[in-house]
Amino acid sequence: MESGLPIRACGRNDQPADALNAACFCLSLNPDALRQALKAALEDPEVFTLIAQRCSSMLSARPVFMSDHHARQIQQLVQAIQSVVALPAYRSAVLATAPAIARHPPGVKASGPTGVFFGYDFHLHEKGIALIEINTNAGGAMLNAVLAKAQRACCAPVMASLALHSAETFEQRIVAMFINEWERAGRMVPLRTIALVDERPETQYLYPEFLLFQRLLRRHGVNMILADPAALSFVGGALKHGDMPIDLVYNRLTDFMLEGASSGALRAAYLAQAVVLTPHPQAHALFANKGNLAIFTDRERLSALGVAQTTQAILLAGIPHTEIVDAAHAERLWAERRTLFFKPVAGFGSRAAYRGEKITKRVWQDILAGDYVAQRIALPSVRVTGPAQSDAPLKFDIRAYVYDGLVQWTAARLYEGQTTNFRTTGGGFAPVYTLP
Repeated sequence: MESGLPIRACGRNDQPADALNAACFCLSLNPDALRQALKAALEDPEVFTLIAQRCSSMLSARPVFMSDHHARQIQQLVQAIQSVVALPAYRSAVLATAPAIARHPPGVKASGPTGVFFGYDFHLHEKGIALIEINTNAGGAMLNAVLAKAQRACCAPVMASLALHSAETFEQRIVAMFINEWERAGRMVPLRTIALVDERPETQYLYPEFLLFQRLLRRHGVNMILADPAALSFVGGALKHGDMPIDLVYNRLTDFMLEGASSGALRAAYLAQAVVLTPHPQAHALFANKGNLAIFTDRERLSALGVAQTTQAILLAGIPHTEIVDAAHAERLWAERRTLFFKPVAGFGSRAAYRGEKITKRVWQDILAGDYVAQRIALPSVRVTGPAQSDAPLKFDIRAYVYDGLVQWTAARLYEGQTTNFRTTGGGFAPVYTLP
């Protein structure tokens, strides 16, 4: 036994999550099990080698523990945000300043597609949760399902069996989610072909996940291809890849508003409602634009939008205060910078994001000239990765994968540094066990 906890204590579910994150080392990622899980999912054992060669810090050896109290708070906050986004006043206010394509209806039906794989990223603390940001093309869901299958629990085998069962259920939900998006868009014929679209998909860091999606959908009778947006054409009222018509596009692009030259055919097909796109520009504008966090944490603005007091309380407790960086408040924000994190409104992947205490005067001028938000810092929790003094604790956040307001899966990302980076030895995606 590696940890100082007794075996029975480490394997029991009555230990506080923080204590297990600090001292439980009996759960580990079994490379052989992962290889077998990938082989079963892909019928291609070379993908394990691909992960090892291209992204050795993608999968962490240790799981993370979270209390069910935090899990309930996460679901409650997700639903609170969903209720605000549904308000006509909120939608009008946000879409009025968004690019025109965000106002385009995503489907012929009023309900329309909602967008697959929203990612709500959280830090946890003793009193509750802190929502850091929302993404509308969050990666890692399929990898985490396979990771859960491969997880070994030498002290608590019931955890491993539950993880396996949950992963299989999640994969079934993924297939159902794409079919539901197709039907919500008003399509009456069966879904035949999905294109997972990203810039040069075979070069992407998460390319192994793309292959997992492809095999999963094909096993359930839906063809999936991987395509660069520039390889698509809009001809005769249909989006095509070569001669193949595309029914639905699973959008992994960071060109959220389809403004790039390579996105031209996809943009034209979307505007003509000739293809179902998920997630789509409207979803990004309503949920993922970081300026929205300033609305969610402004009591006066929420009241003006007609948000119920109970919903306001959930939002204000679960989201660190956020404001749009305004040069008029530069002196105050500079004075408070050590308590703030600065992020570009339309940014992604922690690019051009800065912890206030690290910024220089030059960077500060860039922030003032750019389109940024300032968010109150909420420190992440830590996971101790081993019993030795040399086993440095790693920070972690929790990513909740959400569809239509419901949390479908939670995963952790372990890292060191200012933000998640998938470059930390021993870090990467990690399974999350929820404890009473």
